[in-house]
Amino acid sequence: MANPQMKHPKNVEGKFYCTDPDDDNGEGCIACNVCYTGAPEFYAEDEDGNAYIMKQPTTDEEIELCVEQMEACPVGSIGNDG
Repeated sequence: MANPQMKHPKNVEGKFYCTDPDDDNGEGCIACNVCYTGAPEFYAEDEDGNAYIMKQPTTDEEIELCVEQMEACPVGSIGNDG
């Protein structure tokens, strides 16, 4: 489960977020590229390849796509505060 206390600083405000790679609980992004290649209109990569949310989803279809990426994340570093 993503750690809401370790959100990536580049996340835009909203319910979806990615965790910072420096999460000591082992739930930080590992730069696997699953989310930002699967949904590039919502997830982006920083200069080190770590993911962050650049746009929050608004429609049911967009939310479903972001949830799919969250479920596909191999380390559980995508969270949803909603």
